[in-house]
Amino acid sequence: MSAPRVAVVGSVNMDLLTVTERLPGPGETILGSTFAATPGGKGANQAIAAARAGGAVTFIGAVGSDVFALDLRQALVDAEVDIRFLREVDGPSGIAAITVDAAGENCIVVVPGANSTVVDLTPAELAAVADADVLLCQLEIPLGTVVAAAAHAAAHGTVVMVNPSPAQPLPRELVELVDVLLLNETESAQLGADVTGAVAHLVTTRGPAGADYAGGDGVTLHADSPEVAVVDTTGAGDAFAGALAVSWLRGPTAAVPFACTAGALATTRRGASTSSPTVTEIEAALPG
Repeated sequence: MSAPRVAVVGSVNMDLLTVTERLPGPGETILGSTFAATPGGKGANQAIAAARAGGAVTFIGAVGSDVFALDLRQALVDAEVDIRFLREVDGPSGIAAITVDAAGENCIVVVPGANSTVVDLTPAELAAVADADVLLCQLEIPLGTVVAAAAHAAAHGTVVMVNPSPAQPLPRELVELVDVLLLNETESAQLGADVTGAVAHLVTTRGPAGADYAGGDGVTLHADSPEVAVVDTTGAGDAFAGALAVSWLRGPTAAVPFACTAGALATTRRGASTSSPTVTEIEAALPG
């Protein structure tokens, strides 16, 4: 059986990660214990997670002309993600400033950089979207680009999966195009029932409590996450999203537990894209 084809239209950032005993309060300066610069960005993280989870992944996005661009590109290549449509533009690449405390909780500030230039998808990029089984998008690139990609995917029978992060109001045009809306509890509360109740398939992640699925046909299910020793929660949501996209065609009953397991395993390692588990690791850790 061929690998599921996933097209990711999204962001790629360099993550500037600082580890501290606790997160600082407003106006407070504290000492950190370690620092690392690692490739990230929700789009790239989810693309790498999908590839590691067994998908054939194409990434559409942009890096800048700075010192980070080469490492950002190489991280995708190393994960065997197709980067034919990774643009290079003048100016800085996107960055994310991340602080993680001793309990694994984090706070993140994202500066879009080159990601803000991902507009007006080319015919070749749109063809890649149409050729995929699943289109996976987030909201770290211009919203109009997400709408355009989703419209093209929907017109060609590609499943439209959207992770509305960072949360922002969604235009009705996009909501009507979404097949699968994937969000966490905070994002669900911010978007409201008018949005979450309007999609055919809703997947809500609940951290260590697992995830819930609700279908427009009234079908619901809950999947537990395996118990793990949490080190860093930074990449967990993206690992979940990538794994969900790869396994979605098997149906929610199989896909949601698979994604829960991927997300849990990602918390056992530091970093974002570097924490995503392989399909072998996910299958070995699946409950039951």
